[in-house]
Amino acid sequence: MSSFLSSVEKTVSRYNMLSTGDTVIIALSGGADSVSLLHALNSLKEKYSLDLKAAHMNHNLRGAEALRDENFCRKICEEKGVELFVKSVDINAVAEKDKISTELAGRNERYKFFGELSEKYGAKIATAHNADDNVETVVFNLIRGAGLNGLGGIKPVRGNIIRPLIRIERAEIEKYLNENSISFVTDSTNLTDDYTRNKIRHLIVPIMREINPNAAGNIADESELLREVNSFVELKANEFIDEIKVENGYSAEGLKTAPEALRSAVILELIKRNGGVAERKHITLIESILDFGAVDLSGNLRAVSKQGVLRFLNTENESVLFSEKELKLPMGFEYNGKNYSVKEIKSDGECIKLSVLDKKPVFRTRRAGDKFTLAKRKVTKSLKKLFNELKIPEEKRDSVIILASGSEVLWIEGVGVSENARAYNEVGFIIDIKNIKE
Repeated sequence: MSSFLSSVEKTVSRYNMLSTGDTVIIALSGGADSVSLLHALNSLKEKYSLDLKAAHMNHNLRGAEALRDENFCRKICEEKGVELFVKSVDINAVAEKDKISTELAGRNERYKFFGELSEKYGAKIATAHNADDNVETVVFNLIRGAGLNGLGGIKPVRGNIIRPLIRIERAEIEKYLNENSISFVTDSTNLTDDYTRNKIRHLIVPIMREINPNAAGNIADESELLREVNSFVELKANEFIDEIKVENGYSAEGLKTAPEALRSAVILELIKRNGGVAERKHITLIESILDFGAVDLSGNLRAVSKQGVLRFLNTENESVLFSEKELKLPMGFEYNGKNYSVKEIKSDGECIKLSVLDKKPVFRTRRAGDKFTLAKRKVTKSLKKLFNELKIPEEKRDSVIILASGSEVLWIEGVGVSENARAYNEVGFIIDIKNIKE
């Protein structure tokens, strides 16, 4: 067995990538890496009783060259007796539609394609990421400030995705192909410095190898160690988040008490949980507002710290003005991602009495002078004072729906029915609220 095939087998065993009887779909571009992966897994086919398949995506970015790659993949799979799935996508159109780079659009579409095949066939997806790709990823993440997780590089196994070449350098792959007269195609865009990763590949990595020929191997070892450290830190960060969770957000004071390394990990995890892309620079931004303030993060994510509570908001979903609606029975309306429906029911002590209809109440948002009488306590407060006592975030107060007649508030979303409108031992109605996505 060649040293290349032996290295692949050791990597597969080291990370428990394969089990007997697995169906594996190889991400096949036709390039050197993916072709060597096809040969390597084919050599392991009998040992693991594998059902091998392949998937190729034509991005339609390079005209005749892209069609050449597709035809090459068809030919090599036919020779190996491997079923091939091909999908053609106009990546430029996707990138323009989603307002992202062609690189990101291509990656998104590829993994979407692979995911669909994986689900359909219950298969693992094998990608041809190698040790050089890992070096480029680590350097790229170091430059953009992606934190401990980013320095962990490419994971050998991520869910149903396996990377049997992750410990093998590109030079060893090409040597194996050349020695065995195995043909492959070359993507012309990989020969230019047009893309960020290509600049790292052609300009930075060669200098690293001049300094230490084993740079890729050393970085692979360090990446593995950092992934282990990061797993431990993430565990502790999640435990700490549970401790500082409060209504409507997280305790800013609690976060300030965390040791610096843990606090950084907590902030990055909070950003990820709330749909943002976490970068190192965001740690300083959020630390600067823990006493009071707001900062915009990646995409539409904003962090706000007020009244000792740190919150994360999606600015894309900021409330639009609510159009006043007169109460009718029955009725329903939608606002701010929620569905409100008015339903008549027999009183259970929590519904609104029918006689309020005589006051011609309307659904609206708060106004100056609004007052609400608390049920049972029979204390009347201004809405401003009540919202302060309930610690309703300021940025949410103008989107809270109320039912009011003049300045008399009869019902408040999330609070309930006022004493003056509460139905006791009589037929009444309730206002049922559901998220539209449910």
